[in-house]
Amino acid sequence: MNVVFLCARNAARSQMAEGFARAKGRPGVAVFSAGTEATRVHPLAIRVMAEVGVDIGGQTSKRVADLEIKEADMVIALCADAAESCPLLPGNPERVNWNLGDPDAVKGGEQTVLKAFRDSRDRIRQLVDDLFDRGYLDALAEARRDMHVILDNISDGVVAHDMRRRVFQFNAAAAEITGYDRAEVLGRDCHDVFPGKLCGGKCLFCSDEEPPEFDVRKGEMPITTRSGEARTVSTTVKTLRGADGSRVGVLMSFSDVTRERVLARRVGAIRQFAGIVGRDEKMLELFDLIREVADSAAPVLIEGESGTGKELVAAAIHNEGPRAGRQFVPVNCGALPESLLESELFGHVKGSFTGAFRDKKGRFELADGGTIFLDEIGDLTPATQVKLMRVLQEGTFERVGSEQTTRVDVRVISATNKDLAQEIEEGRFRDDLYYRLSVVPLYLPPLRERRNDIPLLAEHVLARALKDAGRAADSVTIAPEALDRMMSHEWPGNVRELQNWIQFALIKCRGSSMLPEHLPPPRGARDAPARKRRRRGLSVELVRQALRETADNKVEAARALGVSRATLYRFLADAGIR
Repeated sequence: MNVVFLCARNAARSQMAEGFARAKGRPGVAVFSAGTEATRVHPLAIRVMAEVGVDIGGQTSKRVADLEIKEADMVIALCADAAESCPLLPGNPERVNWNLGDPDAVKGGEQTVLKAFRDSRDRIRQLVDDLFDRGYLDALAEARRDMHVILDNISDGVVAHDMRRRVFQFNAAAAEITGYDRAEVLGRDCHDVFPGKLCGGKCLFCSDEEPPEFDVRKGEMPITTRSGEARTVSTTVKTLRGADGSRVGVLMSFSDVTRERVLARRVGAIRQFAGIVGRDEKMLELFDLIREVADSAAPVLIEGESGTGKELVAAAIHNEGPRAGRQFVPVNCGALPESLLESELFGHVKGSFTGAFRDKKGRFELADGGTIFLDEIGDLTPATQVKLMRVLQEGTFERVGSEQTTRVDVRVISATNKDLAQEIEEGRFRDDLYYRLSVVPLYLPPLRERRNDIPLLAEHVLARALKDAGRAADSVTIAPEALDRMMSHEWPGNVRELQNWIQFALIKCRGSSMLPEHLPPPRGARDAPARKRRRRGLSVELVRQALRETADNKVEAARALGVSRATLYRFLADAGIR
C-alpha cells in the first residue's frame, strides 16, 4: 500500500507524520509526504521528533506533483488547505482529513512555539498509531483489494482522469482492449499516453478551454491499440463530482464492439451513420472513409449531384472529428453574387462599401477553430478563388476594406455538383486551388446508383414527415406498389426529390396506405426514359436473356430490363422461373 501525508507546505506536520509512519516499519506499506508547495523541513520539527527517537533530518520537502508513485491507496490531509486542494492521485485513493493546526503559526516566544510543535507531534503520533495499530489500515487494504478484484473482473474497460487529464484509474479490461499496461498509464496525461489520443480528439478536454458541463454521454469511436490495430469501442462517459458537487474528473467505460460492427455490416444491419441513412455497399464504404478523414485536418472535396446530401456528409466529418465541439459554418457559394460573397467569407469593415454600416466578421472568422463548408465551390469567381488560395496556404486574409491581416485555424470542406476537371480545362477553375481543396476527394453516389437504399430512405423520410406533422409513426405505411414505382424512378433530384415525393404523397393520402396514385405524376423530359422503360413489356425470353447476361443477378437483371426488383420477382413467380 502507498500512503501519502499531504499538507499545504511540506515542512512540519506532514514530515512528522511520515517519520512516525516510517518508524512503524510495516511490511508492504510505503509512506510518502508532500505539499501543494515544497519548502525546507522545519528545524523545530526535526528537533521535537529527535526528542522521541525519530530522525527526520534526512527527509526532504516535496511537491505532490513530483511524487514518483504509480498508484496511491490513501491520502491523509493534515491541514484544511490541503484537504480543499488535494488533487486526484493515481489509483483514486481514499482521503482522510486530520485538519490539524499549524504549530509554526503560533505567536510567542521560543518556548511557546516549541510547545506548539511538541503538542502537534504528540497528536500526530496518536493518529498514526491509531491508523496502524487499530486495524484501520488493514481494513482499508482489504477494501482496496476487493475494489480492484471487482474492477478487474468487469468485462468493460474503465479509465478515469482528473480535470487535468491525469489518469488515476485503469482496470484490467482497459489494458486488454487497448494493449497498454496499467503501470505505464496511471498518473500520466492520457493524451501523452495514447498516440492520436484514446478519445480520437473528440473529448471535452482536448482544448485549453474550460470543458462544458455534462453528466453522461454515450457513443462509439475508433481507437488504435498499442500494436496499431484499429478497433471500435462503445463508450459511456460520466462526470465525476466531489463531495461538494464540483467536477473532479471524468470516468469512461468502454467495450470492444469491433466484431459486432463487422458482422452487422456483413448482414446489412447497419442502417445509418452520423445522420446519413444508407446500407448499400457504396454508402458503407463512404461511412468508413468519413471515420478515417474525420481525425485529420486535411481539406476534403465532396463531389456529387444536387440533392445527394453533401452537407450531411460534411457535417458528419466535422462531428466525428476533434473539432466537433466548435462551429460548423456552411456557405452556399452559388447563392451569393461576387460582391457579397467576398464580404460573407472574409468580413468587412465599416464604410468599405455602400451598406457597410458596421464591422462584420466573415464566415472564416466565425469558423475559427472549427470547420467551414463551402458548398457549390465550382461557382466561385476567379478573384475569389485567388483569395481562397491564400487562406488555404497561409491561414490569413484581410476583411474587405481593411489592411489588418487576420489569422484563423479552420478546416475546409468543400462540395460541388460540377465536373471540376472540365471546369479547369475550360479555364473557369484554378487547377492549383483544386489540388488544395481535394487533398481527400470523396464521391457521394446518386440515388439511382444505390437503389437498395430507396426503401430504407423512404421509410426514414416518411417517419420524420409524420413526426413533423404530429401524426403517429405507424399511421401511414408505403404500399408495395408505391415502393415499386419509387424503385423504378431515375431520381434526377436524388434524396431531395424523394423527400418532396413523400411530402406530396402525405398531402394526398387520406388513408393509412400510401398508394402509387398519391405520388407525384411524371413530369419533364428527364422522366421520359423512365416512363418508356416502365411501359416495356416483359417476356420469358427477355427475362432469361437478362439473367444470363448478369450471371443470374436479379438486381442487375431488373435494372437492365428497366423494371424494379419487385416487378421482376413477381414476373418470375408468375412465370414459374427460378
